Amino acid sequence: MKVYINGEFFDSADAKISVFDHGLLYGDGVFEGIRVYEGCVFKLDEHLERLEMSAKAIMLKIPLPRSDLSEAVCDSCRQNKLVDGYVRLVVTRGIGDLGLSPKLCETPQIIIIADRIQLYPDSYYTNGMKIVTVATWRNNPAALPPMIKSLNYLNNIMAKMDAQNAGYVEALMLNDRGCVAECTGDNVFILFKGVVYTTPTSAGNLKGITREVAFNIAKEMDIPLKEVELTRYDLWNAEECFLTGTAAEVVPVTEIDGREIGDGKPGTTTLRFIEAFRKKVSIEGTML
Repeated sequence: MKVYINGEFFDSADAKISVFDHGLLYGDGVFEGIRVYEGCVFKLDEHLERLEMSAKAIMLKIPLPRSDLSEAVCDSCRQNKLVDGYVRLVVTRGIGDLGLSPKLCETPQIIIIADRIQLYPDSYYTNGMKIVTVATWRNNPAALPPMIKSLNYLNNIMAKMDAQNAGYVEALMLNDRGCVAECTGDNVFILFKGVVYTTPTSAGNLKGITREVAFNIAKEMDIPLKEVELTRYDLWNAEECFLTGTAAEVVPVTEIDGREIGDGKPGTTTLRFIEAFRKKVSIEGTML
């Protein structure tokens, strides 16, 4: 596998960064996870826009214009003959010293890894998955805004560990008001009485690219969709539930905190969303 670092490609064994990079020392940087389907880099421009917005929020200047960054992503896929897979695009603050200040980090580093990924087994998409609420809260937006896709994912990792220790693969995270935020890497949607609901980004969740695709699908299907703060009670009593994310795609949830959702099977509306999503992924993006 070839890994892109600052304009050059290296064999994976030789792809290295400095131990003084503030991305490693302090999680100081931003990233995007991007999917490739049948030679189409899905929603590449939207991902690059979000990367730029995350970088601006932490005052990190990306050293390439969007057009060059887009070409670097596509070239990484070509170098690895990747027509179906996953791209991890990382921008770190760069090499500095052992202090917190980023002022000595003169040159941000761009790293692109193009490989394959399967977040959940196929059975979850046909039978649904079970999730559990965990004790780890989502970061308060006043501390580290979850809208920033930063390299500091420890909050999510701790929630993931909570879920795994309880025997589940995915965690439902609440915000400091006790309302639903998101899962460790996925946005949450429910269906109740013909309306699809999801939490607003102000609740402490990421403005997901796949989340936006779900908004478009709802509009195309003429299904009402509302952004409202949700509680666990709302989720427990939902008729359907599904998660969205770049790696997860659209995955049905059939049990939350031991409560069966609907009839315990993926709902018909959820299955329609999955079908519509899969039709979009190889045509809405940038062709290699």
